[in-house]
Amino acid sequence: MRTTILKFAVLTLTVTAALVFVFPTHAQEPIELPAIQHEACQGVSSSNLIPNVECVIAMRSNPEPPASEIPRDGFTLNNYSFWQVAPGVTNLYDSPGGRLIGQMPDGFNFVQALDTSVNGWVQIRGGQWVSEDSVSFYNPSEFRGVQVLNDLEQPFAWVLSNLFTSEYPGGPQSTENGRLLLRYDRVNIFSEVLHDDGWVWYMVGPNQWIEQRNLALAQRVDRPEGVRGRWIAVDLYEQTAVAYEDDTPVFATLVSSGLANFDTNEGIFTVWARPAVDGMSGATGAPDAYALQSVPWVMYFDNDISIHGTYWHDGFGHRRSHGCVNMSISDARWLFEWTSENPYINDEGMPETFVWVYSTGVYGTNNR
Repeated sequence: MRTTILKFAVLTLTVTAALVFVFPTHAQEPIELPAIQHEACQGVSSSNLIPNVECVIAMRSNPEPPASEIPRDGFTLNNYSFWQVAPGVTNLYDSPGGRLIGQMPDGFNFVQALDTSVNGWVQIRGGQWVSEDSVSFYNPSEFRGVQVLNDLEQPFAWVLSNLFTSEYPGGPQSTENGRLLLRYDRVNIFSEVLHDDGWVWYMVGPNQWIEQRNLALAQRVDRPEGVRGRWIAVDLYEQTAVAYEDDTPVFATLVSSGLANFDTNEGIFTVWARPAVDGMSGATGAPDAYALQSVPWVMYFDNDISIHGTYWHDGFGHRRSHGCVNMSISDARWLFEWTSENPYINDEGMPETFVWVYSTGVYGTNNR
């Protein structure tokens, strides 16, 4: 039990209503991007897997993409205390051991703790108290995206699980080539080949191949007509996001978008509200009910769908949400502040931020 009294400065809620520029659709045809082939590795193909000398030199010289991790959001991660609520109905009290004043319905629920100094009790945002037996401390993800330093001239990827690379496409993971990669490591992509089973394999080093399901790619796309300034592109297939200033990519990260039956809509949107912190809930009484206190760095772009910081999971690179675009807390803050400085202002006096949601394939399949 932590005994420190935690007093938190509440982030300013600055929701501003604005007209929404939106061309939403549901599933669109995936956009097609060119096959990845580094200029020094043009000869690599499914019929010729042996790279030439120039390609080997390029791979050994650039094992990781030129990128710099964004700063950690120390304010939120250090000062906010997030707790998961146990399954079942949770009683709410006016003081430790005091009068019952309400109940929190069963669901996927998280709260922000304001005071943990009373043994056996936790005060949550809103002032109510809950028994410590009904909640457990949850440590948010420390994952951070990167500032892009080469205009994404060469695509790169995050590794989605710990693995050894394979020596050839379709082959088993191998310890022989000596390259162990951990979850969230970043690798350059030098070439790609289509295996007989229909899955793409990416060459990430000499005799080092990874199948596409183990990677999440950041790739450059063309700016849609009418989009300008600082804008965000979200690829639902790769579960990645890239932020651009006009045509220049400046930031890339992993996301978690909507699960099946909660698919994030595709289309071009604009952010219509920007609360620095907001509560989110839905489906009360249903099996998929949820209630989340103090969600940080929120940008609503498709009605109640938003890009926001996420403290309740570390599953970035995979779909996890009820439709929102989940980002780590540090990533969401960086984007929130960066887009706030967009030189283009809408009629309501708010920074104009376009969000383009698209797919480069059908999620969970080799259809790309």
